[in-house]
Amino acid sequence: MTSHKWLTVIGIGEDGLSGLSAAARSLIDYAEVLVGGDRHLAMLPELPDDRRSRLVWASPIESTLQQIISLRGRSVCVLASGDPLWFGIGTTLLKRIPIEEVAIIPSPSTFSLICARLGWSLNEVETLSLCGRPASILQSCIYPNAKLLILSSGKDTPQIVAKALCDRQFSNSKITVLEHLNGTKERIISSTVNQFENLPEFADLNAIAVECIPNPEAKVFSRIVGLPDDAFYHDGQLTKREVRAITLSTLAPNAGELLWDVGAGCGSIGIEWMRSHPRCQAIAIEKSRTHFIAENAIALGTPNLKIIEGKAPEALQGLPTPDAIFIGGGATIPDVFETCWQSLRSQGRLVANVVTLEGEQKLFQWQQKYGGTLTQISISRAEAIGTFLGWKPMRPVTQWQVIKT
Repeated sequence: MTSHKWLTVIGIGEDGLSGLSAAARSLIDYAEVLVGGDRHLAMLPELPDDRRSRLVWASPIESTLQQIISLRGRSVCVLASGDPLWFGIGTTLLKRIPIEEVAIIPSPSTFSLICARLGWSLNEVETLSLCGRPASILQSCIYPNAKLLILSSGKDTPQIVAKALCDRQFSNSKITVLEHLNGTKERIISSTVNQFENLPEFADLNAIAVECIPNPEAKVFSRIVGLPDDAFYHDGQLTKREVRAITLSTLAPNAGELLWDVGAGCGSIGIEWMRSHPRCQAIAIEKSRTHFIAENAIALGTPNLKIIEGKAPEALQGLPTPDAIFIGGGATIPDVFETCWQSLRSQGRLVANVVTLEGEQKLFQWQQKYGGTLTQISISRAEAIGTFLGWKPMRPVTQWQVIKT
């Protein structure tokens, strides 16, 4: 296999070649094949004796990626926007080509340029991209005083962001659209969201900055686990807030980990697992309430939650190896636990909740065989008794937690 760095990925800004270092310029000049979008390739002068091949990204990009890989051993230069490893093509390429074969030269990212214009600290903002991604990922980032930096997919994206803020009763927020950053056509337009519709049409090449300011009536959802029950669409099959918070703390999500939510109900456990960190992933397996799961995932900012409609254990076949498994329904169904246990990675966590005596019996049998901890969760809520208040107990939940050795 070729081991020298045959592929170069160079970040380029709106200032074009003049903003590149001498080293980056020489790598472009040396390349046999140039790859980029029309905008980036247009920044390079057409020389009379220039016989180099030029590849324009196809849509979808898979065919161009395959072309690049087929050129291994030749000198290939990919032109990218800003920092190629921050929501950029560099990340995609490195999933296919080892870093030992790739040289990456970044320019200032769009996020860095926005912070330079607005005087924001880059370590105190939320960064996200809406290029080829659903706008509903915004939902988990909207909270009081949040500062959002958003890569736009086109001229309509600012209006989409403004609508999302209005729908969440954050219309007092300040929104800034920055066009053609660091170029001769740079333009910066600021407004409050509630005045946003009066602004002119934006350029296709834009980025967005938002200071999130809630209206007095705004419903604010914390990013800490334990969302209120009324944050979810459901038909009663919902892990209640207090039990959900305990369950998620027991599952202990870490960045980048995958959860199987088996018998997912309305999807609350998987959704809150994903909300705990942008890189957390989850698969919700549910036989009959997948429409609730889909609605909740979009409304609460986790549209990438994978939903499997079917019954366990059959629906578990062929799924990627999980780091943690929650069995919220179906603990008494034959082979559900056995399939989950076999699929769980070493040192992975499994948590099961039950409310029936038959379920408790199953958990006790598993605990005797595999170890782990049994806990009973009893919650009471104060409710009216005539003109007074009294404690109304919720159905006790028995929970089993175990780590696979």
